[in-house]
Amino acid sequence: MARKTGSHSEITGPRVRAAAERLFARQGYAAVSMRKIAAEVGVQAGALYLYTKDKQALLFDMMDAHMVSLLDAWQELDPGGDPMTRLEALVRFHIRFHMERQDAVFIAYMELRNLTPENYAAITARRKAYEQVVEGILSDGKASGAFAVEDAHLSAMAVIAMLTGVNTWYREGGRLSLERVEEIYWDMVRKSLVG
Repeated sequence: MARKTGSHSEITGPRVRAAAERLFARQGYAAVSMRKIAAEVGVQAGALYLYTKDKQALLFDMMDAHMVSLLDAWQELDPGGDPMTRLEALVRFHIRFHMERQDAVFIAYMELRNLTPENYAAITARRKAYEQVVEGILSDGKASGAFAVEDAHLSAMAVIAMLTGVNTWYREGGRLSLERVEEIYWDMVRKSLVG
């Protein structure tokens, strides 16, 4: 199907994805129809298919983009060096990265159940790659004697869950600044891993 004269895919495509993300985060994937997304963007429902194959493709694309962005951002920021330095950087990175993408994070965790088996496998592989980053840092710390962890995988999952939880309660302008929350969380993570 040819795009109409005057159509701006570089503008409308991102608007479609942004509207879908807002609606999926607020109402849930199952409750949002392509018509609702179209109405939010201000286009006819049929026009959405110029930008996405279907609603499942929209969900997968936004979840995949989130995970790729997370992995790429950490790779850029990773300071290297000793496990304690890397873990502190990761704790601060994880909190800040996720706070800037609250809707994407909510969808990434809550809408896994709505992915097709093939899409679920692809997203969980990306999640596993990030989990392995944390697990690797903890394993290196255990090997060097910096961390007293019995099971690096289990500890990595606990650290990720703890850090991601900040997204559910933190509000800008509250009692603590985000910088102070990072400090406190780093202190809690460090103390939980040092023997």
